[in-house]
Amino acid sequence: MGTYAAVVLAGGAARRMGGVDKPALPVGGRPMRDRVLAAVADATPRVLVGVADAVPAGVRVTREDPPGGGPVAAAAAGLALLDPDTAFVALLAADLPLLTRAAIGDLLQHLDRETPDTEPAGGCSAPASPARNGLGAERGPDGACFVDGDGRRQSLCGVWRVAALRAALNRLTVERGGSLAGAPVRALLAGLVVREVPWSGDGPPPWFDCDTDEDVRRAEEWAR
Repeated sequence: MGTYAAVVLAGGAARRMGGVDKPALPVGGRPMRDRVLAAVADATPRVLVGVADAVPAGVRVTREDPPGGGPVAAAAAGLALLDPDTAFVALLAADLPLLTRAAIGDLLQHLDRETPDTEPAGGCSAPASPARNGLGAERGPDGACFVDGDGRRQSLCGVWRVAALRAALNRLTVERGGSLAGAPVRALLAGLVVREVPWSGDGPPPWFDCDTDEDVRRAEEWAR
């Protein structure tokens, strides 16, 4: 697969946790956002979208426009800092403390496969027809993300072709009259061809996110 970039989204309001800086909460003695950044330590560049007092060396930091504008606005801000020739990006929530480099590697391998076992992001249950490029040839998927045991797509635990995401952002910006604030992730990914990847590795699920204090406690137990 070669090199890839990583954009980590850390700007959520954490309303169910009293508005705390959720990505800064420790799991296993380290802030959750630092654990996510460590899982993509080989990405170039690594971009954190949100407020952070301190980040590992080499991590680029930016904010979504407007601040608090949601994950799609944050994704746009992160992609704007990528080098022009970046082909692949891991797009990740900052509250995935159990994410590992092995899990990212699994997603990258699925994205690199050309076998068309993919489906559009709109959520149809039947397999999609193979995606094709402008010459009529079959192409690989636009992205790959994990699905949980109930088949729910974990879109912010995935890897994507940068060109596909940028095209989707441009489309959605036009559809929403120039603003991405408040746009849902499903609207961004609508129409993209996504390979859904069940987790089959050892250990806890890498897509486990922490939306409540109980989630943080569960992650802490897993991280021991």
